[in-house]
Amino acid sequence: MTRADSRVTIHMAASLDGYIARKDGSVDWLETSDEFPGGEVLDPAFVEAFLKTIDCYVMGSRTYETARGFETKGFGWSYGDKPVFVLTTRALPRTRESVEFCSGDLARLVNERLRTAFRGIWFVGGGSVAGECLRLGLADEVRYSILPIVIGEGISFFGSLGRDIPLHLAEVKAFKSGIVELCYEVRGKPGDS
Repeated sequence: MTRADSRVTIHMAASLDGYIARKDGSVDWLETSDEFPGGEVLDPAFVEAFLKTIDCYVMGSRTYETARGFETKGFGWSYGDKPVFVLTTRALPRTRESVEFCSGDLARLVNERLRTAFRGIWFVGGGSVAGECLRLGLADEVRYSILPIVIGEGISFFGSLGRDIPLHLAEVKAFKSGIVELCYEVRGKPGDS
């Protein structure tokens, strides 16, 4: 049975021109040196409390490989001990008990498995994964963190969706780092009138 309070969030950090990675998949541009004096500071206590609202993460295989790369470079594993569902058809190394590889019907995974077990479900990577989540009407909100950089070309936040998806702006935050976070509620789910 689906939890009435479950919520699927797509979250992505992207350049101002809408790219989540360079064409080769690198994200070296994520570290920017901008400063916006009027922006909010990410208080560690706030971040800790916020992360407690996320129950599981969903990502594509390339995002998983990028996260593992960060970990091997000494940056740590960003997802703690929370369950991580990696969407892939490839054989990938599993280095944590919390990681599960999944393939097949995304709607079935979300509706029959994740929404029944978790409240805060976060899709955190892969433009094609985010696009498919939106296209299928699985997302409740989109959180878009815009970094203060233009990279000119790369991998788009969303691939082709095949239809317009109306959104409602619910929140805007500017941070001292120059990052702007937009939070949109998804209004254009299949069957909405």
